[in-house]
Amino acid sequence: MSIEAPAEVLAGLDHWRQLPAAQQPTWPDRSALDAVLAELRERPPLVFAGEADALRAKLAAAGRGEAFLLQGGDCAETFKESTADHIRNKIRTILQMAAVLTYGASLPVIKMGRMAGQYAKPRSSDVETRDGVSLPAYRGDAVNGHPFTAADRAPDPQRLLGAYTRSASTINLIRAFTNGGYADLRLVHDWNRGFTSNPAYARYEVLAAEIDRAMRFMAACGVDFDALRTVDFYSSHEALLLDYESAMTRIDSRSGIPYNTSAHFLWIGERTRQLDGAHVDLLSRVHNPLGVKLGPTTTGEDAVRLMDKLNPDGEPGRLTFVTRMGARTVREALPALVERVTSDGRPVTWVCDPMHGNTITSPSGYKTREFATVLDEVHGFFEVHQALGTVPGGLHVELTGDDVTEVLGGSEKVDEASLARRYETLVDPRLNHQQSLEMAFDVAEMLRAH
Repeated sequence: MSIEAPAEVLAGLDHWRQLPAAQQPTWPDRSALDAVLAELRERPPLVFAGEADALRAKLAAAGRGEAFLLQGGDCAETFKESTADHIRNKIRTILQMAAVLTYGASLPVIKMGRMAGQYAKPRSSDVETRDGVSLPAYRGDAVNGHPFTAADRAPDPQRLLGAYTRSASTINLIRAFTNGGYADLRLVHDWNRGFTSNPAYARYEVLAAEIDRAMRFMAACGVDFDALRTVDFYSSHEALLLDYESAMTRIDSRSGIPYNTSAHFLWIGERTRQLDGAHVDLLSRVHNPLGVKLGPTTTGEDAVRLMDKLNPDGEPGRLTFVTRMGARTVREALPALVERVTSDGRPVTWVCDPMHGNTITSPSGYKTREFATVLDEVHGFFEVHQALGTVPGGLHVELTGDDVTEVLGGSEKVDEASLARRYETLVDPRLNHQQSLEMAFDVAEMLRAH
């Protein structure tokens, strides 16, 4: 039987329209946008309330140190790369990282992709200027095109439908892979096929052999392996485009509670976490587990007021703080923040984003990151929590399953000259497959020590 939501709940879902909304496109044709939003409201949900509830319980466990969140994927997904091969490679990379973390640290790993909806990005400026020509900034394929032409850069609401369609096909493929046997732990060797030999892969093969031996031991003991054939794999993205996120909000027929059905987990970015802003208001009214990105200028009072807005009752697993401090400042900026939140008493899951605070520009003009610097922020994150007796609950990284050359360093020693070889990102640089594995081994050691 369908349950009607109270009128005040329905009215509240549109309250965000009365508030300041940062980082929104300037749509040239409001009637065209309204027509697209009306169609989106009629489209099926991409995720379901029960799945979001299950994730919330797992994130609560991560906050207590009983699990660990691994969240990874593209900086910004593109329509062009929403292919089976690209999706499979990202899933495979996350599964391999999770196997390393699970086996190395003896902790359940929550697997979550920055996938199936990460089609929009905040930008530092509304316009981009080249050779005296100014055009709207590229805000992701859900909004406009990357080529620097007036036609491509004009925000087009039809792209929101394109984002929905590709998100749906991505989620379908994720479910097929993770529930159809591809994620079976007995296939840990198969996940490594097709990659070239280097230290990260060799180390992974050693671990895979150890997992094989453990599997054979359990089989000899009569263990039923059916549960190992499938895994839960959750979708997430930054809830940036408010018109889209609002259109994808539904009332759960069982409980009458609103859920955002565009992803299991939504986060609010560092640039859109204004306490009196539209993003915080809209997400405060849905029952999904939520994240907020916190940069080095965030104060303890800022964090507590976000808790007041987004999780006033202190529901475990509801709120995740994703810190993005930068390697040079994490050890100085993070302790006071963690201490103030901990003193409040309401539970929070702490996750490290070591990517966004460590972006540099190479001498040749490429936007890049140093792998060693990225790892240093993760080390700083763990050191702070170790010192305070609090829980490092997860890792949030931009990665791809392909052998790109976008981040400097790692065992393949990607250098300045290598960047041009396979620099494919349209926005921020991502860890490639072997760098992702290297990070997993390093983090597994940190978890074991913690």
